[in-house]
Formats: sequence, C-alpha cells, structure tokens
Amino acid sequence: METSNKNKRMTGLGRGLGALLQDSEKVNPPRTNARLTVTDVVGSMSDLDISLIEANPYQPRTKFDQEALQELADSIRVQGIIQPITVRQTGEDTYQLISGERRLQASRSIGMSTIPAYVRTANDQQMLEMALIENIQRENLNSIEIALSYQRLILECNLKQEELGIRVGKNRTTVNNYIRLLKLPPVIQAALRDNQISMGHARAIITINNDSSQLKIFNKIIEEGWSVRKVEEEVRKLGMMSTISFEPKKPVAVNQEIKSLQFQLSSFFGAKVSVKSDNENKGEIKIPFASQEELKKILETLQFDKKA
Repeated sequence: METSNKNKRMTGLGRGLGALLQDSEKVNPPRTNARLTVTDVVGSMSDLDISLIEANPYQPRTKFDQEALQELADSIRVQGIIQPITVRQTGEDTYQLISGERRLQASRSIGMSTIPAYVRTANDQQMLEMALIENIQRENLNSIEIALSYQRLILECNLKQEELGIRVGKNRTTVNNYIRLLKLPPVIQAALRDNQISMGHARAIITINNDSSQLKIFNKIIEEGWSVRKVEEEVRKLGMMSTISFEPKKPVAVNQEIKSLQFQLSSFFGAKVSVKSDNENKGEIKIPFASQEELKKILETLQFDKKA
C-alpha cells in the first residue's frame, strides 16, 4: 500500500502542479477545526486577507527583478489579479503560499488588503515539490537557482536524475549539467547567478580539472570579455578538458537535516554555503565571498546594520 501511494504522488508530479494539488487533497484532508470547511476549501477560490498569508519557505527564487515587479504592480492596479495565487491553510486564520510569489509581493506593494486565492491542502514534502517544480517550469530562474532546485529535489525528495528529468521535462544530461555547476568555485557561481557570465561560459569552465585554472579563465572572461567560443578554444589549448563521468559521485553520509539546511542556505544566499555538525551537535556554517561587493550582498540579505 505504501509503494502504491508513493507511485501515485510521482504520477501526480508528472501530470503537473494541478494534478499534484488534487492528489494532495486526497492525501491530506483539510483540518476539521479550520474556519474553512472541506466544501469551502477543495476547489474553491476565496478573497483572503493578505496579512494572513505567509511566504513559502520552499521558494527557490532568491532574487526578484524589482522593475518587473513594479510593472506587475502597475498592471494589477489597473486590471486587478487575473490569475489567483494558490495557498494552503495552516491554521484557523493562517495560510502559506504555494505559488504566486510575484503576484503577492506586487499586491502588497500597492497596498491591497485582500487577494483572490485558491485554497488547497498539502504536506511539507508536497509543498517542496510544488514550489520547486512550478518555479522551474514557469519562472525565469537563473542557472544557479535551477541547479540548487534540481539538487534539492534529488536529495530531499529522493528522486533519481532520470525521474527528475521526466518531472521537469528535461533529459538526464541537461539535469546533470546544471547540477555540476554547483562544483564551480563560489565566485564563479555568483557571477553566473548575476548574469556576468553565461551558462555556456560555465559549462566550458567546468571541464577544467582544477579550481586555480578555472579562476584564471574566469578572470579573463570578466576582464577581456571572452566569448564562449574563445573560452572553449583556450581550454582546448591548455589540454585541460576533463574526462569527468556524468555519473554523480557517491555522496558522503551526512545527516539529512544538515543536507536540507545546507541547500536551503545555499539557495537563500546564492552561494555554496557549508554546514558542518558533529555527533555532539556542534559545528559551523560558512558563507563564502570573493569580494567586498559579495560581502555587501550577504550583509544586505541578512539585513545586517553596521551601525547597530
């Protein structure tokens, strides 16, 4: 029976977000003590108080284009919300966003007090799957955000690369190419995240077999504006093209909670954050930065006030 339920959820993911939402209603019926009844919740749309809606903790997007958000806000001010957001009910008067982060942010920015929303039920595992897959399929994530999303789906949702490829409509090689980006030095990952270099640049760099040489090529791209073709030519000249297998290395045994925290922090900061913990629950969190500008971004993300 347990295997059957697992396969059912996987099939739902393959059919898309809507199908998974329907499956979640069967797996997790709404709370009987919630203000909205089962009849009200399933398949319904309600105008919800925006102040009662919490952010999605599984949101993979770490940066939002403020100009695009302003344009969306202006459109909502004139046309209203065309497509309702989707939330799950977590308490009598509390909701958590499943999809529609940009619409919610834009609505808040123009002072809207309510927003149309579909109310659904979903457990934490389904929330993670929905948020990651919906964003991968529908949003313009940068390459690092996509890579982190793929990695989280593999590690936290126990998916193989082939299974993940089916769910996001990509072949296994494409999925693996994104995940390999996370092996690049943090400064290169940050440049890719900030559109200073392209995915083509990064794919050429990653074939180089050591960090030092990778950084030398990266600096040439930034300083001299090397094209992807130029990078590929230089890599061939150096004779450093690697024969790295596309098979992922066997992961070192790490506590699952630590893995989850590590990837959530990496997604949040857009850098390869390291989390270590020993058997006595002592450890450290490392957030790498390669320049004063990157440090400034980290501090801004932490809302650190130097004057405090």
